[in-house]
Amino acid sequence: MTAKSAKTVSLVLGSGGARGLAHIGVIYELQKNGYEIQSISGCSMGALVGGIYAAGKLEEFEQWVKAITKVDIVSLLDIAWQKHGLVKGDKIINTLIELVGDKTIEELPIPYTAVAADVRNEKEVWINSGRLFDAIRASISLPLFFTPVAYKDRHLIDGGVLNPVPIAPTFNDDTDLTIAVNLGGPLEKEPEVQQNGGSEEEESSTFRDKVAGYIDDLQDSIKTRATNDWGVYDIADQAFDAMQSTIARQKLAAYPPDITIEIARNACGTLEFDRADEMIELGRSKARESLSLAR
Repeated sequence: MTAKSAKTVSLVLGSGGARGLAHIGVIYELQKNGYEIQSISGCSMGALVGGIYAAGKLEEFEQWVKAITKVDIVSLLDIAWQKHGLVKGDKIINTLIELVGDKTIEELPIPYTAVAADVRNEKEVWINSGRLFDAIRASISLPLFFTPVAYKDRHLIDGGVLNPVPIAPTFNDDTDLTIAVNLGGPLEKEPEVQQNGGSEEEESSTFRDKVAGYIDDLQDSIKTRATNDWGVYDIADQAFDAMQSTIARQKLAAYPPDITIEIARNACGTLEFDRADEMIELGRSKARESLSLAR
């Protein structure tokens, strides 16, 4: 069956931090072209965007995330300073619940699965029942950054550790197409820096710099500890991205979807949520390219 005649879709939304804002653009492009999303399987940011779409609040989320500034990002971080994670995540989740509502997965109009990882037992955990934002919080638990989530006598972290593009939950779907969005796509060439001024990327400080500015107001002892922790986080973040990209390639080769939409893993940093406009438009353009090639 060709993409032109197919209308119903199982949508698989991968993990990749702020690059996952591209999922918003992908969903809009699918809707624009007449596709009907009948199920969603998501991991990490894919679980978040997919869950909010299934709850019927994607436009509200888009408006909210487009308004986020660097200062807003820092204000949403409830620092935990625990050995198993820097951020508790309660402020982020509670803010999203206020925006979307405290829904259960069972009341969503389409089947939805969030994928997390039980690292101790080396197993994926598919969450398709219970409170929506409990599932999302478990799936987005980026190692070292967010604290793990207790779930049914297990501690769960980001599903991208084991399966950054979770296609398997859609295997029994009765849909025309499976479309997967991989946020760990091949690297794209970085824009050259202009000699008469810094590039847009240079003008925007790194996330570590943003956090450092916030930490400057804290006591010196905390500031020293924070600097060390963020250095470790930067290295871990790059390693996690590389690991996810490798696993995603293997998963996509083993279980190829009908259409794969790839976002370069260097499209933006994991925590650069202030680049929402750019990422949403990138999702739109990459979806257009992939859909046109499939016809």
